[in-house]
Formats: sequence, structure tokens, C-alpha cells
Amino acid sequence: MILVSLLSYIFIQTLGLVIAFIAAAVLMYIILRRFHSHMVASLLVVIFLGISLFFYVPNGLPNGLDYPAFIQTYGPARGPGLPFGNVIQFFTHFNQFEEVADIARDPNDIPAPIERTEAATVNIDITAKEVISQIAPGVYFNYWTYGGKVPGPFLRVREGDTVVVTFHNDATSLHRHTIDFHAVEGPGGGAAVLMANPGETKTLTFKALHPGVYVYHCAESNVANHMAHGQYGLILVEPKGGLPKVDKELYVMQGELYTTGTLGKKGLQIFDSGALLDGKPQYIVFNGRTGALTSTSTNTMRASTGQTVRVYFGNGGVNLISSFHVIGTVFSRVYEEASLTSAPLTDIQTTVAPAGGATVVEFKPVVPGKYVFVDHALARMDRGAWGVLYVEGTAEAGVFDGVAQAMAGH
Repeated sequence: MILVSLLSYIFIQTLGLVIAFIAAAVLMYIILRRFHSHMVASLLVVIFLGISLFFYVPNGLPNGLDYPAFIQTYGPARGPGLPFGNVIQFFTHFNQFEEVADIARDPNDIPAPIERTEAATVNIDITAKEVISQIAPGVYFNYWTYGGKVPGPFLRVREGDTVVVTFHNDATSLHRHTIDFHAVEGPGGGAAVLMANPGETKTLTFKALHPGVYVYHCAESNVANHMAHGQYGLILVEPKGGLPKVDKELYVMQGELYTTGTLGKKGLQIFDSGALLDGKPQYIVFNGRTGALTSTSTNTMRASTGQTVRVYFGNGGVNLISSFHVIGTVFSRVYEEASLTSAPLTDIQTTVAPAGGATVVEFKPVVPGKYVFVDHALARMDRGAWGVLYVEGTAEAGVFDGVAQAMAGH
């Protein structure tokens, strides 16, 4: 049924005008035949169809399909549209894609802080896999992932470590994939070394030279296309002296999804490369999908009053800057642009995570309740960019008093 919804879109919406033209031509012929000969009526119908196709093929058809043959771009690689051959392969191999029940990475899925004081060799295994999952209830999308979730796994190493990355591109993938680590010194951040066809495995070794929190992402051309399908994550390089201890750590990444169907349109959605180029995503989400970080039963963010919470917040982009804010608290520390060697800012309300960048914030809730994570470009909440930290415990006396009223999301 998921695939049927996509086929209906292609044949009804993309080819809808062709069907309408044919129906109009038949009706025109019936009417003209009453007043003219068969030859004259047929000639007028042919002229009508010719004019219609003349305007539709260069204008309507490209907007419906958005293949590279129809989109002129000027980047170093091919444009973000998918080659027609890939689309045919998608249909013929659809049953090979795993349908993932929940694409969202659990924000609590973070490796423990590093206790050792010496550099070591760290082995990391990552698998690229193309899957089917839901952006929102009933809205399906062909995600391209690291490890079957969005974002990819949170990676944690120490300054000075030698990191050995074994990258496998699952045999069910239709596309080449790789990884560009922003933490890596070297051409392409390792992308040229790790470029793997479906079924291949590649290995990269690098030295973690710079402390900080860095984005990693797929860098196969077109890069933006792969990132907009969900291929991004964060790697933390802890400084040699470690990070200050906190009570709770969370992993959140903002991302954009570009679909031809309008916001909330049910069924399997086609990737909209035109919207990508225009920077107009239908969905802006935290951890891969709408509602990923709002539930009290799955992927739940929890803390207690008096606990210090640290959030590693990344922006997979690919077009928008995120203005990260937590409603109901003030950031006691902000490691601006995720620099862990610069002095943190203090007492900050909202901080910026640029596309392909990150930030680290800390705060200590002292009143129980719901603390809402947002991109403070607040219209984006309606496209999916929000989550909830549920704080339990006893309120600190004298800090906050009053009768709270029910508020949506608060």
C-alpha cells in the first residue's frame, strides 16, 4: 500500500495534466465533429495537443519529476535530482528496503564520558542503509541513514586518539555513500577514502587532533541530497582533561525533509529537489521525524530538578540556521559553535547552530514541568521542530510561584 500511494502520485499528479489534455481532446473532437468534417476536427485536435505538449513538456513535466536532465545547477557535482535509472531501481527493489518502525534516534543514546587519561586506538563501525519510515503518521519517506536511525550514532573519542572507521554500505542500498567528518584533518574529511558502493566496506584511520563537537555527514554527490535524506550525525572529541561532569546528557539534531507532497500529505513521498534548491523544506524536525522527542513512552527526555543537563545540539541542515532555545530556562553555559577550548558563554537565552554546525548547552532546571526544545524561528514548530524535556522533583523555594494554566506543548 505504501508503494501504491507513490504510484498514484506519479500517475495522477505528475501525469494528471496529460490525462486532462487527452480528455479535453476527446471532448473537443466530439464537439467539433458536429460542425466539421472528420479531417478538420482531427486536425484541430492535433493542433490543440501539440500546443499543450509544447508548453507542458518544458514546464509542467520537469516540475513533476525534477530529474537532473531538467534542472540546471552550477555546483561541482550533478544536481540534487535523482537519475531516472535510480527511480526505476527504486520501484523494482522496493521490497528489499527495510521498513523501520521508528526512524528517530533516542536522544539518550550517548556513550558514557571517557575516563581514561591516555590516548588510545578507537574502532568505530558504521553502516549506511536506505530504509522506509514515517516522517509523520501515515507520511512515508525513503530515508538514507547511518545505522538505520536519524541522526547517525553519537560518536565519542578523546583528543589524541587514533580512530579507525570501518564503513559498510549495506547491499540493499541503491546509492553510493561515504562519510565526511568535520573533525578530520585531510581532503574531504575522509569522504574520498570511505566512498563505498552498495555491499562494499571501506576503512579510514585518522588522528583526533581538535577537541569539540563536530558534524559528520555523507559527501557523495550531490551532498545536500544525501544530507536531506537523513545522513548526518555528531562526533565528540573530548579535550585531554575531559569535560565537567554533569547529571544528564542528551543528543539532538535538527534536520530538513523536502517532499513533493504538501505538509501532512499521506503516503510515500517523493524527494523534492526543487524545494531543496529553494531552501523550502516541508518538514523541519528534531531527530528524524515529527514528534520524535515529545512522547512520554519512547525516546523520552527526562531530568530531575537540581540536575545539570547538557545538550549536544547539531544542525544537519542543509539550508537553515537553527536558533536553539529551551522554553522555561536559561542556559547557564553555552559552548559557542561547540568549541570546547574557548571559555563558555554564560546566562544565554538562545544560541545558534549553523547548517552543518553544532552547539553545546548546559542548564539546571529548578522547577518541575515540561521544558520545550525549539528552534526559535517558531513557525518551524508547526513543521515538526520541537521536543519536550520532562522534569520531575521538588521546586526550589521562592523561584517560581503561581497557578499554572494548561498550555499546548508547555
